[in-house]
Amino acid sequence: MNQMMKVPSVKLSDGHIMPLLGFGTSAPSQVLKSTVEAAVQMAIDVGYRHIDSAYLYANEEQVGRAIRKKVSDGTLRREDVFYTSKLWATSFHPELVRPALEHSLRQTQLGYLDLYLMHFPAALKPGKEMIPRDAQGQVLLDTVDICATWEALEECKDAGLVRSLGVSNFNHRQLELILNKPQLKYPPVCNQVFDFQLSPEDMETLDGLNRGLRYFRNLEFVQHPNYPYTEEY
Repeated sequence: MNQMMKVPSVKLSDGHIMPLLGFGTSAPSQVLKSTVEAAVQMAIDVGYRHIDSAYLYANEEQVGRAIRKKVSDGTLRREDVFYTSKLWATSFHPELVRPALEHSLRQTQLGYLDLYLMHFPAALKPGKEMIPRDAQGQVLLDTVDICATWEALEECKDAGLVRSLGVSNFNHRQLELILNKPQLKYPPVCNQVFDFQLSPEDMETLDGLNRGLRYFRNLEFVQHPNYPYTEEY
């Protein structure tokens, strides 16, 4: 049996199988890259088969190396690990989408991505800086039709660079823009948000902490017309 099927998994709308529990690799900048690599190897050793990274995390080279080491030592095959990456907001112009994906492929050297997500619906000015700013320190926003970005992603899937496409941090209206797009070829297979179940006792404890606040707000994007948190998902 394929090792992918030994862990709790879900069949995506495009037919591919995704392990439900993923190991996220986002880490503070002061964390050594070697620590990230070691953490991914350990995650694979204890049974994780879904590894989640992104261009924004600036560690795809180390994450890819960790996966390849486990493939080379016989722990798993490439097809047994589900690798997710994300298109960052500075590469939403259609002509920048494929180069961004190919950059992730060069960094990881995994041959293909299992899932590629639009990381955030609000575009930033293209360039080398993750968060571009003007001379006054203000974030440089950009306006891009996310449907045009999606069409460029569909071309990447047709080229065999990625198996599944999705979004992250989209609210329902932004997701509907893609779902209702004329001539949509590949609907998003997911909107990456946190969703899990806890015991009634744990839920009671968490509810007791509720202050009616959204703690992760990305206020640097708040002036963007596509800022997703002005309404609920």
